Amino acid sequence: MDPRVRKLADVLVNYSVAVQPGDLVWLRYESLAEEAGLAVYEQILQAGGNPVVTMSSSSGRFGDAFMRLANDDQLNFMDPVTHWLTTNADVRISLGGPGNTKALSNADPARLATNRKANEPIIETFMDRQGRGDLRWVGTRVPTQAAAQDAEMSLDAYIDFVYSAGMLHLDDPAEWWRQFSVDQQRLVDWLEGKKQVEVKGDNIDLTLSIDGRTFINADGKKNFPDGEIFTGPVEDSVNGWVRFTYPAVYSGREVNGVQIKFEEGRVVEATADKGEDFLLSVLDTDEGSRTLGEFAIGTNRQIQDFTRSILFDEKIGGTVHMAVGAGYPDTGSVNKSAVHWDMICDMRDGGEIIVDGELFYKDGEFQI
Repeated sequence: MDPRVRKLADVLVNYSVAVQPGDLVWLRYESLAEEAGLAVYEQILQAGGNPVVTMSSSSGRFGDAFMRLANDDQLNFMDPVTHWLTTNADVRISLGGPGNTKALSNADPARLATNRKANEPIIETFMDRQGRGDLRWVGTRVPTQAAAQDAEMSLDAYIDFVYSAGMLHLDDPAEWWRQFSVDQQRLVDWLEGKKQVEVKGDNIDLTLSIDGRTFINADGKKNFPDGEIFTGPVEDSVNGWVRFTYPAVYSGREVNGVQIKFEEGRVVEATADKGEDFLLSVLDTDEGSRTLGEFAIGTNRQIQDFTRSILFDEKIGGTVHMAVGAGYPDTGSVNKSAVHWDMICDMRDGGEIIVDGELFYKDGEFQI
C-alpha cells in the first residue's frame, strides 16, 4: 500500500472528523476506493469508533442500470438506508473512486431530476445535521485511471497531484492543515460583520449581500483536500452576471461555456455553448435550484489546473466558485434544494473582490 494512503486514512479519521470512542461512523466508498477504505476502516477501529460500511451504488454501472430500468415508482423511491444513516450517524466518511466518470452521461435529465427530488429529504437532513454540528463529515476522492484521463494526466502524475493537494507527501500533513486553518481564519475574521460584496472581472460582474452571514474556514475538516472560504449570500441579494471559465460538471455531464444572469437572487437567464438543455433542466429541478446557495474563494495553491473533479477544481487558488441550489445552514443560508452545483470562475487575470468598498482580493491574491 502506498504510504500516502495510510497518511490519508490517518488525517481523515483523526484530524478531519476526529472519531471518538463509541461514535457511529458511516464509511461509504466506491468500488475502486476499497484499498483506501480498508485503511480508513482500520483507523476508525483504532480510534474506538463503530464503523458501518456501505458501497456507493449511485454512480458507475449500478447508477446507469438504475437510470435505464427504474420505473416511475422506483425513481420516486427514497433510499431508506441512506436516510437512516444520514439521520443517525455521528460521522460520515465518503471515499470516491470512479471507474467511469461519465457513467450517467446518457441518462435522461428528467429522470435524474425526478430521482434527485425523491431523495431531497436526505439532502435536507444532511444539511441540517451538519449545520448543527450533529454530523461530522468528510469527503475525498482517490486517484483512478478514469479521473486521470479526465484531468488529461498520466495515472502516476495524477496520483502525485491528488496526494500533493492534500499535503500527504509531508511527514505530518495534519499539522500542515492545522497551520493552514490558523492562516485562513484571519480572512474569515476580517469578513465578519461585513455586508456588501462586489465581484468584478472580464468574466464576472456581480453584487451580493453577506449581511448577517458567516464565512466558513474550509480547512480539511469536510472536504479533503480542502482550501476555500465560503458563505451563503442573502438569497434575494445577488444581481449581475458571470461567465464561468471552466466546464461545469454535474451527474457525469459536462456543460461548457455556462453564462448566468441573476436578478434579485434568482437565475433569470442561463445559456451554455454545450449542454444547455441539461443546464436548464437542473436549474428547474425545484424552487431553490435557481437561487445561489454558496459563494466561495478557492485558496489551495497546490491546485492550479482544472481536472474535471469539483472536489479539486473548486479549491484552485485564484478562483471563485458559486453553487446554485442548496446552501449550508451554518453559513446562515436558508435556501433548500435537491441541487448543489458548483461552477468556477478564474480571477487570476484582473479579477477583483471589493467588500464594503475596500479592496479585498485582486488577481487571485488577498489584499488584506
